[in-house]
Amino acid sequence: MALCLATLSACNDTENKGGLIVDNKVEKGQMKPATSLPKDAAETGKENFARLAIDCVSKQYPNKISHVLNSQQDVKSPQQLHPSFYGCFDWHSAVHGHWMLVRLWGRDEVPNLDAEIEAILDRNLTDGNIAGERQYFMEADRDSFERPYGMAWLMQLSAELREISQGQGPKADKAKIYAKRLAPLEAIIGEKLKAWLPKLAYPIREGTHAQSAFAFGLIHDWSKIAKDEGMAKMIADTSMKFYAKDEACPLAYEPSGEDFLSPCLMEADLMRRIMPQDKFVAWFDKFLPNIPDADNDDWLPMGVVNDRSDGKLVHLDGLNLSRAWALEGIISALPADHPKRATLSAALTRHADTALQNVSGQFYSGGHWLASFATYLTTQRGINGPAQAANKTENAPKKEMEKSQ
Repeated sequence: MALCLATLSACNDTENKGGLIVDNKVEKGQMKPATSLPKDAAETGKENFARLAIDCVSKQYPNKISHVLNSQQDVKSPQQLHPSFYGCFDWHSAVHGHWMLVRLWGRDEVPNLDAEIEAILDRNLTDGNIAGERQYFMEADRDSFERPYGMAWLMQLSAELREISQGQGPKADKAKIYAKRLAPLEAIIGEKLKAWLPKLAYPIREGTHAQSAFAFGLIHDWSKIAKDEGMAKMIADTSMKFYAKDEACPLAYEPSGEDFLSPCLMEADLMRRIMPQDKFVAWFDKFLPNIPDADNDDWLPMGVVNDRSDGKLVHLDGLNLSRAWALEGIISALPADHPKRATLSAALTRHADTALQNVSGQFYSGGHWLASFATYLTTQRGINGPAQAANKTENAPKKEMEKSQ
């Protein structure tokens, strides 16, 4: 099987599937270095992903706003309501569309598109536009707007700019400017999250936008990059309160018909960030005890999409992508001799191979967002940098894997 980016067919079989962690004769205590896809295929795939975001971040319609009207004065167009993040059908997709462009740009993954991406960032991330975005969050009845999903993606965008700005060169200099402009919006969203977390009495275990485990993971990663110890502690404490005693997660009940996040796998992907490795392994073995030692399709069947023009049904393409990165995150936190690694690795490959081939612009229902999920997976965002904070083990992927795509 080959791991194909976007709808490419020019993919070769590799033992570790284009940079994803797949066990195959791994020495004890090591992760096997990644083997990259053919250079032209990998670059074209990432350009295809970036092009989907370039085409939608400034596309105002169609648009699904989630907007509380307090008076007639609140009747405005998407761009009037959200001067920076008005494209890509909805606010959170516009935000993570910008995140994807920043990630690929900052990693020099799509040099042919650098000028277009910088033009978009220059146009959309201005002081005035961000002030408008911040003002929206300050108005009455807006505390729950895009909470937690869109808020978490905004923090991920900020984290990406912060990381790039720590480097050297013209892109680092530009990232410093963008990060400074974004800072007022980052600050108010951080304040709202810190006000919300102590009041949240229970975890949100659904498979779509409101899920708490996925959002907590992104917010945790931001807190480590931003060195916000208060947020890091709040996320860790809340995660332990909600999830530390969970056992026998009903993975067989998944997926629901419109999921794009696995409640069980996302919870495990969060907890490997929060817990030291030994405690995580003990927790994980109780949390998902029915994973077989020998792989078969029955324990985690792929999500099936019967109509990719349907905006809710196509969520399952996103589920397959997010499952893949969650599986990779879990694998990164397990010892090399853990009995479930091979099974998890095979499921990762199966999900990634299928899901990446379904990322396209054929229908806007998926084209406005799936490339961001694909980029999060193929650039291994969840297992590079601060996401590894709790599991600094010899089994963690080497930093060089970032450049193997």
